[in-house]
Amino acid sequence: MIVLGIESSCDETGLALYEPGKGLLAHALHSQVALHAEYGGVVPELASRDHIRRALPLLQQALTQAGIAPAAIDAVAFTQGPGLAGALLVGASIGCSLALALDKPVIGIHHLEAHLLSPLLSANPPAFPFVALLVSGGHTQLMRVDGVGEYTLLGDTLDDAAGEAFDKSAKLLGLGYPGGPEVSKLADSGDPTVHHLPRPMLHSKDLNFSFSGLKTAVLTVVRKQGETLAPQQKADIARGFVESIVEVLVAKSMAALKQTGLRRLVVSGGVGANRQLRAALDAAAAKRRCQVFYPEMEFCTDNGAMIAFAGAMRLQKYPDAARHDYAFDIKPRWPLDMVCGA
Repeated sequence: MIVLGIESSCDETGLALYEPGKGLLAHALHSQVALHAEYGGVVPELASRDHIRRALPLLQQALTQAGIAPAAIDAVAFTQGPGLAGALLVGASIGCSLALALDKPVIGIHHLEAHLLSPLLSANPPAFPFVALLVSGGHTQLMRVDGVGEYTLLGDTLDDAAGEAFDKSAKLLGLGYPGGPEVSKLADSGDPTVHHLPRPMLHSKDLNFSFSGLKTAVLTVVRKQGETLAPQQKADIARGFVESIVEVLVAKSMAALKQTGLRRLVVSGGVGANRQLRAALDAAAAKRRCQVFYPEMEFCTDNGAMIAFAGAMRLQKYPDAARHDYAFDIKPRWPLDMVCGA
C-alpha cells in the first residue's frame, strides 16, 4: 500500500510517498522562509498562494524520485488540521481531487499526530507506550501515547507555546525569521550567569506550560539595556532565555515520565531540533535510566513524510477510516486528545 502524504498547514509545502514494509519512498519539500522573512512572520494569504504554486511540481518530483506513476498510489493522506485555514484548504482540495481522479481512498490527518509519530520513521524507532513532548511553533504539550490513535493529554500550553516564545523573543532581539534557530545559535556565545530569567510554572505541580511571562521578561531586560544592544548583550539575553525554557521543558518531561511510570520519551516538533534542549533532555533521561527518541532532523519541521507515514499507520490499524467520498472539511483548531480511533 503506497500512501501519498500532503502537508500544507502553515509555511512548508511537503509531499511524500510511504509504503509499509519498504519505508519512505520519496519526499519533496518547499519552505516559505524566504517568502515570509521580510514580514517577520507568516502571512496567511501569501502562504496559501504559494502552496497552490508548489504542490503539483512537488508531487511530480516525489513520483519521479520513487519511480512510480500516479496510478500506483493506493491512498491519499492530507493534513486536515490544525493550521492556517487557507493553507489547509489547499492541501485538502488537492488531496481529495487527486484521490477522486485516481478512484483511491482519502484520509485526513491531524498535524500534531503526524509530528508525534514522526520519530517512528527513524532507524531506531521507539516502542509503544511512551510519553511525547510536542514542541512546535504553536503547541507545547505532553501526551501519553499507547498506540496509534490512543492518546491521553498530560499537559498543555495555557498561553504562548515554546516556539511562539522563541519567535517573539527573537523579534525583541532584532533577529531574523524564523526566530528559534537564530536565538539558539546566538545563545551559544552567551554567558548563562548574566540573566536568570523566570522559569514559568516550573513548580506548578502539574504538567502545563506558560511562556508568555518569559517573553515579557525578555522585553523588560531589553528595555533596561537601552536602545542599542551590543552583540554580547544580545547573546547573554538569548542564553538566559534558552536556559529558562529548556529547564522548564526538561523538568516537565521528567515529571511526566515519573507520573506515568514510563521510561521512553519521544520529542517532536520544530523546537525538538534545538541543540540545547536535546543535550539537556539526554542528560536528564540518562540519570533516570530512561530513553529519549527524536525524529531525524529533516523531519522535525513540517513535512509530507510524517503525513504519509501517519496515514499509513492509521489505515493499517483503522481500515474503516479510509473514505471514498471526496467532500472535505478542515479543522484549523483540533485538539489532539480528541483524535482517537477511526
